[in-house]
Amino acid sequence: MRRAPLLRHGLSAPARCPGGGMKVAVAGCCHGALDKMYETLELLQKRHNVRLDLLLCCGDFQAVRNEADLRCMAVPAKYRHMQTFYRYYSGEKKAPVLTVFIGGNHEASNHLQELPYGGWVAPNIYYLGYAGVVRFRGVRIGGISGIFKSHDYRKGHFECPPYNQQTIRSAYHVRNIEVFKLKQLKHPMDIFMSHDWPRSIYHYGNKKQLLKMKSFFRQEVESNTLGSPAASELLQHLKPNYWFSAHLHVKFAAFMQHETKSKEELPKATKFLALDKCLPHRDFLQIIDIEHDPTAGDSLEYDAEWIAVLKATNSLINVTQSSWNVPENNGLHAKWDYSATEEAIKEVLEELNHDLKIPCNFTLTAACYDPSKPQKNMEPVHTINPQTTEFCAQFGLTDINGRIQQVKEEGSVRGEYEEEEEEMDSSGSAEEPSEYNTDNSGLSSINPDEIMLDDEGGDEDLSTCSVDPSPDHPPEFSASFSDIRIMPDSMAVSSDDAMDSTNEELEKSGVNKQVEEKSLNERPLKRVSGSENGNSGIKIKRRNQAIYAAEDEDETK
Repeated sequence: MRRAPLLRHGLSAPARCPGGGMKVAVAGCCHGALDKMYETLELLQKRHNVRLDLLLCCGDFQAVRNEADLRCMAVPAKYRHMQTFYRYYSGEKKAPVLTVFIGGNHEASNHLQELPYGGWVAPNIYYLGYAGVVRFRGVRIGGISGIFKSHDYRKGHFECPPYNQQTIRSAYHVRNIEVFKLKQLKHPMDIFMSHDWPRSIYHYGNKKQLLKMKSFFRQEVESNTLGSPAASELLQHLKPNYWFSAHLHVKFAAFMQHETKSKEELPKATKFLALDKCLPHRDFLQIIDIEHDPTAGDSLEYDAEWIAVLKATNSLINVTQSSWNVPENNGLHAKWDYSATEEAIKEVLEELNHDLKIPCNFTLTAACYDPSKPQKNMEPVHTINPQTTEFCAQFGLTDINGRIQQVKEEGSVRGEYEEEEEEMDSSGSAEEPSEYNTDNSGLSSINPDEIMLDDEGGDEDLSTCSVDPSPDHPPEFSASFSDIRIMPDSMAVSSDDAMDSTNEELEKSGVNKQVEEKSLNERPLKRVSGSENGNSGIKIKRRNQAIYAAEDEDETK
């Protein structure tokens, strides 16, 4: 049998849907540059005569509305720039294609925290929440936000603004409760998104080429510690047709054949693709054909099984720093199976009168940035979003932010909270180790693409932000959005092909399609008492994944 030609990064080609499938664009880290991203999509559609139906973004979306949101983004002050999301939030512009995204580790955490179950951050732009599943034209799309860090994995979602220098980071760390909820799903998943990669996925693609492009991954790859063990666990359970990630700022494809548990079980495989960052690198966008239900409408819809799982697990919500183990069949829990029965799914459908359409109920909850009237001293506040209130009321769920505020006001954990916060070390860990013995969702070796935060100035003043153009970080980029490719007919690639393919072979595929760049109503809650900066004299040294091109050579060496 003749093999399909190898493509760059180890891709080859599936069967196209009869008559052409739904065109789905997948983007890596957006970093708030929505104008540039949508402009590129428009150019792509015109140049290649395609109509995009959906855009998926794999984290680091940066839905920054104003100066207060900038303070809630865990990056050095020099990288806190407004970018262009606020134009879509204010209504000045509207996303030209339905956009669904997950959170990463460079986000306005206070904004996304308003929507723990997901919701609209702007018209036509939908956030999946801490974890979520939706449907579009019959295609089931799931995702989990944030990155994995073992020292926060078993905690509850306790953080709220104003954040300190620990919670501004722990706010975007994945929690075991979200993984547990997703593992209750039984029905097939078409697409799943995570920000960091599932651990071990690099063994199923062109590892040689990956290490040639990113040699500093070698130690983590060889020790099998690169990526998220929680995401790997979900990959093995959900077995989606496609899995998309970002975070490491390199494009990489893999094909994972899942083991079957019985002779009756049909074999399943996952096509994995990691995307590069949007700016100023190439290869940040991929377009694929997805089989869909041609009779389905054009509205984003709730997933009935996911709603049933949320209802079943509502009693498990934890909003404290206390470590918590998910229910297991180990003799310690009266109940450990929270999966949705067909009867429970039927009840959800009946509650909705079989109308699963997600209401377009976007509401402004914060003042929008005004370039003519900058407010550099704007403070973040803990806000309850009306979308979340409506969602929780409809399905009988607990509003996590309301519970956080209730716990703080009652003072039931105030002493414990403040004591633990003072005793936390520089990693933010104050409890027994997680079941995972490592937390290398990023990189532990020297990465020239990372931002180095040294002991002297690593955690810069959280009150500092910039909304003006600067020489270090101009608002308009000159880098070309080139090398955007249509996904060919299959992503499948054999392990031998993946390992043996060379740079020359990959470049010979000739499938590139290049596109050049074309020249309040606010309801604040009471703030949590305590230190504003959370500093106890401890110096913190961290390496964060670079969010833009290297600005200062001596900064990144």
